[in-house]
Formats: sequence, structure tokens, C-alpha cells
Amino acid sequence: MPDVDLMPRWKRLVDRNPGPAYLSIVLALEDSLRQRLLQDGDRLPPQRQIARMLGVDLTTVTRGFSEARRRGLIEATVGRGTFIKTGAGDAGWRDTQGAIIDLTMNIPPVPDSPSLENLIQSDMRALLRKSDSGALLSYRVTGGTVEERRLGAEWVKPLVGARKEDLVLIVPGAQAAIAAVVSTLTSPGDTILTDRFTYPGIRAVAAQFGLIIKGVEGDAEGMMPDAMDDVCRRYAPKLIYCTPTVQNPSTATMSVQRREAILAVARQHRLFLLEDDPYGLLLRDPLPALAQLDPSRVFYISSLSKVISPGLRLAYLVVPSMEAGYRMTSAIRALSLASSGLMTSLATRWIQNGSAGAILSAIQTELRERQAIALGILGGGHGMHPDGPHVWLKLPEWWESAEFVSHARKQGLGLVPGSVFAVEHEPPRRVRIALGSASSRESLEPSLRRVADLLVHRREHGFGAVV
Repeated sequence: MPDVDLMPRWKRLVDRNPGPAYLSIVLALEDSLRQRLLQDGDRLPPQRQIARMLGVDLTTVTRGFSEARRRGLIEATVGRGTFIKTGAGDAGWRDTQGAIIDLTMNIPPVPDSPSLENLIQSDMRALLRKSDSGALLSYRVTGGTVEERRLGAEWVKPLVGARKEDLVLIVPGAQAAIAAVVSTLTSPGDTILTDRFTYPGIRAVAAQFGLIIKGVEGDAEGMMPDAMDDVCRRYAPKLIYCTPTVQNPSTATMSVQRREAILAVARQHRLFLLEDDPYGLLLRDPLPALAQLDPSRVFYISSLSKVISPGLRLAYLVVPSMEAGYRMTSAIRALSLASSGLMTSLATRWIQNGSAGAILSAIQTELRERQAIALGILGGGHGMHPDGPHVWLKLPEWWESAEFVSHARKQGLGLVPGSVFAVEHEPPRRVRIALGSASSRESLEPSLRRVADLLVHRREHGFGAVV
């Protein structure tokens, strides 16, 4: 059982959170998992003790624990108590030090040609010759210079259409852009909508700002309009977060018709959408972003992390209006001040001289090859997109997600359990495999064959993963 000193921390979080008390308990539990204050297998104090120490009703704690069970965080055994479920915390699946290959990080493969190392060396030298080194190393204007914004608008034009540079902001990474939009458009206690299984980064932002997330049921194209309309009527959300193209983790991709239907529901309920589009440029034939179909209603984010390199730490935030741009600029300044001058200048130069396009093309080709390898080894029936960077692997009925990941790690493979992506439902019997983190196709193939072997392995009765 964890030290009872954990309870004062929980009480501070519960007292500070303006949302429902039972959800505040779940958020406090998630916070303790993120901070490694709780580990897999830890037994929690009795519910009555927690209620007394938090100053809430027993029914509030019971309701909070029920929600935590639905999210795959805890499990209860009659006569023994309530325990942190294996795989609930980050510590287990992120521990990939002994892995033959780490398939957890959804990053683009490093292309052989053009060589990023050579480009970085040559273009950094060129920048230092051309520019004042003091300007490159100093603080930058929040949101980027006019030229940086203009080239950013050109970069995202295939997805959002022509935009004036005044509506494009340079942000140090997509996560900072997400935080800026969410914190500006919502208040603590508000509800936001996401897919039923969603990018963990939006969950982290929601927890940080005291927001409630409700998941929307989806199909092969992502969010279903009728389900979205129903959740909007029931919970009156303030914002919709979605990834219409190669959704993380499901790989669901909305058709143009589905995008129009989702926008129609948003208009009906007078809601803004936050469109997170890290993979849109990977497609052979890019689909129009929601922001192109309805520019007045969508805040759009395109990151270079998934299509060029995460080391650039650069994203483009396209806003619906000048007034929204002023508000986002203030939020970005408060959260992260400004982007790195060195990295922004390098990325801008690459867009200007065509290097970014060449890198993108090489990554597109490499990912298509890796997806073909994955399809050949793992077969169909999984969440896959021929241009995408990951696989949403469906597990047989004898495997739970966390146990499969734990067993795979013992075989030298790093995977991500489905519980990491679950919003408020039972964790899916799936795991995510990132194809880009392998150093080469030659190292990816044997790793995927190991995964395929594990899929057909039946656990013996009573198998339990020990982390």
C-alpha cells in the first residue's frame, strides 16, 4: 500500500479542481501514476479511509473508483482490496532499455537520402554566414516573423488551402499549440470531446487545466456524426478535438463526406474544433483539412515532428481570425514564450530551398514500404493505413493489452498498451506499434515477426504479468 502521505496531495488536487469530485479523484490517481508515486500492483487504501481523508462522501470515492476501473487504472479483488492495474502507469511500457527494438515512439524514420546529418551541418553553416548569430541565439518574436509565417502558410497550403500569413503562428511543437488553444477556449470544469481512444497529449492537457473529456464512438472513418451530436446534447462541451487523418491510435481517416458531416454537427452546436493533423502530409493524395472546409470554425495544427523530425520542435497553428490569432499569441507567450531561433530558421530554410519537401518525400516512401512489411507479416484486420506511421494491432481474446505489452517486453520488444489511449471506457484489446522508430526495414521485419509469434501464443491459465 502506498504511503498515506499520498492523500494530502490528492486532497489538494481535489480541492483545487472545480469539476465533479469523483472525476477529481480519477485525475489525482492519474497524476500519481504520471509522477511515479504509484506503481503497478500497489494496493490503494480502503475507500472509507480515502473518503475520510479527502473530506468527501463514500459514494463519491466509489464512483471515482468505478470510473478509474473503466479507464483501466485499477482492479479490485474481493477480500484483498483495490490495486493499480498492471500497465496502468507509464513506468511499465516506457521501460524499453532492454528492448531489441523500441516500437513505442511514433516518429518518422530517418531517411538515408537526403541525409539529415549533412543537411543540418551545411545549412547551419549557411545560416551562420548569412545571419547575425546573436539574432539566431536570442529570444524570438512570439508566433514567428512575417517571412516564417508566410513560408509556414505555403507548407500547409496543400491541406488548408491558401491562407494569409497573419493567420499562421509558429509554435514550439504541437503540444504547446494544443495547450494554447485548449486553455484559451475553455475554463476549468468544462467538457471537451475527443475520439473514444485518443492521443494521450490531449488527456494530459485536459488534466492540467481541470477539464472533463468525453469520448465519441467511432467507426472506420473516426467520429460518427450521430454519436457526436448525442454527446453534445448530453454534455454541452466547449470544444471538439480530433485527428481526421490517420487518427492516433486507430488510424481511422475521415472521408470528405464524413468531414462535412462532423462540421455540420459542430455548426449546429456552435462549437469550435481543434484539428490536430500531424500525418496529413504523409498521404499520397492529401485530403482537405477540416480547416479548409470551414476556415471560420477550426483551429488547425500541423507539426514537423511526424513528417520531418521531432528534433525541430516546430508546429504551425492556423487560426480562424485575426482576433483568434491575438488570443493564441498571448497564450503561446504565456506557455512557451517563443520558438527556438535556430530550429525555426533551419526549418524555414528547408521549406524555402526544397529540402523539407525532399525529406518528406523520402519519409513517405519509407513508411509505405514499412506498412507493406507490416501487412505481410501481421495480416489484415488491424488498424492500418498504407501511408501511416503506426499499426493499431488487434489482439486475440486470450490477451489483455497490458499483459501482451509486458510479455512482449520480456521478448525484447517495446509496444504501447491500448489503455494509454482510452478516454473513459474499458481499455481496448489492442496495442500500438510505431513503425518509424526502427532504424531500418531490416531491423523492423524480425521485430514484427516476433509480434506475430506472440499473437498466436496462448497464455496458460493463471498467467500474470509481473513488472
